[in-house]
Amino acid sequence: MTASADPATPRLVSVDAPGRLHLGFLDPSASLGRRFGSLGLVLDDWVTRVELRAAPGATDLFTADTPEARAELPRAEAHLAALKLRTGQPAPLHLHLARVLPAHAGLGSGTQLALAVGRAFARWHQLSLSTATLAHGLGRGLRSGIGIGGFDQGGLLLDGGPGADGQPAPVLARVALPPNWRVLLAIEPGARGLSGAEERAALARLAPLPAAAAAEICHQTLMRVLPGATQGDFLAFAMGVGRIQQIVGDHFAPAQDGEAYTRPAIGRLMRWLEAHAPAFTSEPVGVGQSSWGPTSFAFVSRPEHGQALIAAARAAGALAQGLQLVMVRPRDHGALVSDSADTAHRAPSRPSAESLWRWQQTEQAPWRLH
Repeated sequence: MTASADPATPRLVSVDAPGRLHLGFLDPSASLGRRFGSLGLVLDDWVTRVELRAAPGATDLFTADTPEARAELPRAEAHLAALKLRTGQPAPLHLHLARVLPAHAGLGSGTQLALAVGRAFARWHQLSLSTATLAHGLGRGLRSGIGIGGFDQGGLLLDGGPGADGQPAPVLARVALPPNWRVLLAIEPGARGLSGAEERAALARLAPLPAAAAAEICHQTLMRVLPGATQGDFLAFAMGVGRIQQIVGDHFAPAQDGEAYTRPAIGRLMRWLEAHAPAFTSEPVGVGQSSWGPTSFAFVSRPEHGQALIAAARAAGALAQGLQLVMVRPRDHGALVSDSADTAHRAPSRPSAESLWRWQQTEQAPWRLH
């Protein structure tokens, strides 16, 4: 059932789940046997917000505040149905989508919607389910663990790729970026990157990434990106991210009409930023596309550099009509969970003591609840 939102009932659980940038796969072709591995960054301000209340009647109620959120209601309904089936908790609920990340734009909207609904449901019923468990049960995190790790703890994250036995990708490293660093996001509202069956088909058609290219991505990650982020060495960080994106962009270009960027106008803007940023900031910017895009990014070491670049791109005509170039902060914490029956609290920065994979069950089998 879908209707307009009702007045708040005495208890309200809300979850703000942050968006993320996917900065590149380490080894999508599994040259050493383990596939994928990801580098990513969690973003502030860009969130999916879910609210859960008791339903006023005998059936579930689903509402939303915006057209974009209403478009996501079918997925939210499916997640709630799966959670009820697997936990044996049938009580009718009112699920409200107050805000959603842009769908299929490279910001991890699908995973964050699933995790926000899952965490709100678990909180409502006081179920001790880890984020990785929720993600697996709702069909998320099949390739990357950045969205799962970012939901828990935020920051710049490196994961080791999912296990062959279905275990989620472990987070190998987490770094909080220096507080002055910013990200410029290039956005084309309404445009979408590949997802679902199209994404799987595109991955299947790509030639294997050469082992030497995977090795260089790992080298750039471990000896430039992570140390640069840890010690505030922006030059090393930006050059490492830029080189990773060059390799990844060349690899995925055959699935994107031969281009490193899904949308031509965004590609032109990012190339302009890469070429002209040093004239305005005295340093390079690490540019690239998040996942299948179309959202793309450029890093700057301080807010005034970002403001200067936005103004310069607009003055030079590099910001085509319909594009947005906005500056955002990296986020060094995960999802925010509040429960009106308790005090507001942040999602745990680490998984609970329970094993992330204590159960091996079929898709429709119930979860072990604690």
